[in-house]
Amino acid sequence: MAKKNDIINIEAEQSQPLEKIENLIQVIRGKQVMLDRDLARLYGVDTKRLNEQVKRNIERFPIHFRFQLTENETTELVANCDRLQALKHSTVFPYVFTEQGVAMLSTVLRSETAVNVSIHIMDAFTAMRHFIASNAQVFQRLEVMERNQLALNAHQIETDHKLEEVFRRLDDGSVKPEQGIFFDGQIFDAYTFINDRIREANKRIVLIDNYVDDSVLAMLDKRDKGVSAKIYTRNISHQLTLDFEKHNAQYAPIEVEQFDRAHDRFLCIDDTVYHVGASLKDLGKKWFGFNRMEWTTDELLSKM
Repeated sequence: MAKKNDIINIEAEQSQPLEKIENLIQVIRGKQVMLDRDLARLYGVDTKRLNEQVKRNIERFPIHFRFQLTENETTELVANCDRLQALKHSTVFPYVFTEQGVAMLSTVLRSETAVNVSIHIMDAFTAMRHFIASNAQVFQRLEVMERNQLALNAHQIETDHKLEEVFRRLDDGSVKPEQGIFFDGQIFDAYTFINDRIREANKRIVLIDNYVDDSVLAMLDKRDKGVSAKIYTRNISHQLTLDFEKHNAQYAPIEVEQFDRAHDRFLCIDDTVYHVGASLKDLGKKWFGFNRMEWTTDELLSKM
């Protein structure tokens, strides 16, 4: 039975506004619950004694009446409630009681004080339910606003990352243009663009171009060591054959093969295919465009 001083404390609690008890109600796992330590204080008993009484009558407290918090739940509760900082250093995770569990407590504590306190607590649970029901639409709108804000923040972060990556790649020159136009007089720009693509090759370079001279061979020599090179062209003249022989005698060999079914020029860098509107030897002399194709090099060569 509770001591006289304990009963006096309980009566003092009961004289407090009902909102004070409502402030002790938490929502955990989607249920309205109260901590064992808060209930023990209201009932005027030690938390240990309260839980001992429950254990002696454990068959009356199924999981939906009483359950123990996990470590994560306890940590979150302490973070959200300043008054529960003492739980941070506790080695025992607290138990919580649902509304049904609180009603059952009054039967196992077996005191008039427990019955009176339980009535006040049940009224607090009821008031909380009415408050939540009356403001359900407001809570729902707030939840939608919060979700939208989170989604907006996530989208903004993703956008910022993409912009940072674009600017980084622009700064280090790693952005590869997909398409564009070079106008007459942009000889150096066009020449630099093709040379940059050639330097990017890791495995192979394939050029389909009906108008090839020794300047094209010099451009292909800018490829890395171990990168193969092959040219398909319509006419292999005696002079062109001589150019290839002299080139291959001194530098990494470039293969040449006759192919007369192409009108346009194609430059294949590894698996990427560029359609180029001008022969490589005439870059920048007249307007020409380029664009990156959806075809792969193997798909293009399979049609030959």
